Amino acid sequence: MTQSMDFDEVPEFDLADRMRKALRTSHVGVQEMADYLGVARNTVSTWINGKIQPSMQTVRLWALRTGVPYAWLKDGQTHESPRPAGPEGGEVRRQGLEPRTR
Repeated sequence: MTQSMDFDEVPEFDLADRMRKALRTSHVGVQEMADYLGVARNTVSTWINGKIQPSMQTVRLWALRTGVPYAWLKDGQTHESPRPAGPEGGEVRRQGLEPRTR
């Protein structure tokens, strides 16, 4: 029997969730990250389990090592501004040094 559940809110991912996701998607192990940061494996585990918040310097290094954007890791936002749409729904080209076309 399948029940459908109604959710009032979609759960947000916290820093620990994003740190864990960054490790998984970058194929970096807990021990490898601990070695990179110069901390004990246990310390990394406390961060990714949400028991202790890492310093912002650690979060920056985490982003560099895993290749995820720092802004996303820090607060879950991508901070990308949407691209403006052209008159036919296409992307608007910015004018630069290329010659104008008719």
